[in-house]
Amino acid sequence: MAGIFGLLGLDDNDRSYVNNVGQRQVFDAANTWLQAQQVEMMRVYSIFIEQETEAFKERYYLPGGGRLQRRGGQAQSAATKASGSWDVAYPLEDFGAQYAGDDVSMAYMNMQEMQRHLDTLDIQNMNTVRFEILKSIFTNTSSTFVDPIQGSLTIQSLANGDGTLYPPVLGSETEADDTHHIETNYAATAISDTNNPYITGRDDLEEHFGAPTGFGNIVAFVNNAEVAETEDLTDFVPVEDVHIRSGNDANVPYNLPSVPGRIIGRCNGVWIVDWRWVPATYQIFIDLEAPAPLKMRVDPADTGLGRGFQLVSNEMNYPFEQSHYRHRFGVGVGNRLNGVVLELNTGGDYTIPTAYQ
Repeated sequence: MAGIFGLLGLDDNDRSYVNNVGQRQVFDAANTWLQAQQVEMMRVYSIFIEQETEAFKERYYLPGGGRLQRRGGQAQSAATKASGSWDVAYPLEDFGAQYAGDDVSMAYMNMQEMQRHLDTLDIQNMNTVRFEILKSIFTNTSSTFVDPIQGSLTIQSLANGDGTLYPPVLGSETEADDTHHIETNYAATAISDTNNPYITGRDDLEEHFGAPTGFGNIVAFVNNAEVAETEDLTDFVPVEDVHIRSGNDANVPYNLPSVPGRIIGRCNGVWIVDWRWVPATYQIFIDLEAPAPLKMRVDPADTGLGRGFQLVSNEMNYPFEQSHYRHRFGVGVGNRLNGVVLELNTGGDYTIPTAYQ
């Protein structure tokens, strides 16, 4: 038994009609199934989303840099005050879908059709969440979200050279601005040992979060179009085919992270993931050991609006019946340093992928 069938104690091949099982039981089971799918989806996307939050805005506080003061005689040291922070905000939007039909079509709807309907809704929800995640990652400018209660909120991007002072990078004692949307000045077809984007993306993250011996846990999401050039790099080590047992003297990556997409190998201390939702000629780098770049805003618990993708209303207005589904959430950048986007192009300046403009 799978899907809603299992929740209702029915066999997959049972041709029971929704009305025979009971609409209330079916829709309760549908909500339970959708919530389970939501939990699994958020587990997969947790590398992008640090946590859910009820806050509409917050401030990140940072430690300062500099050195201790050289003292002489009985003089007191001047007072030192930590400085540095950035403000972020998160949107909250209302997404929904509706299933409707007349009383006759609804009466003839069997459980298989109901499951197909739920599968469609689940796919639409997943597509929406993923789109909002990637739009936040790829956008290199701030934007304004008009919240009906809180007013205008400034939604930030990853570090974009806007004058924010971040903690000193490795090798520096001074806070400085940074930019994490980068154009490589070479095309995707020119990836080589000389034009190696994985070293560029890794270095831009390691300077903020550390460069451990033996490398860390940085992942690069790439489009399938860049796989061939990546596999040709001298330092690329492929992931073992699960249907092939490696012979002696073969390097085999291990401790693979749980990420969306297919891990194809490791190169220069970076996990390479073939994820076809990343547009061709773009790459996303994330440090899995640092706080994720995004937060997902949800309604405060005391509003009673619920969270996640859920059935919120089932109405009848003869001869039509309508079921309304809703997902209220918003995605915004919190940790502006944990994310680097490379555009493999020679245009001079980074441009947002067309699908996310």
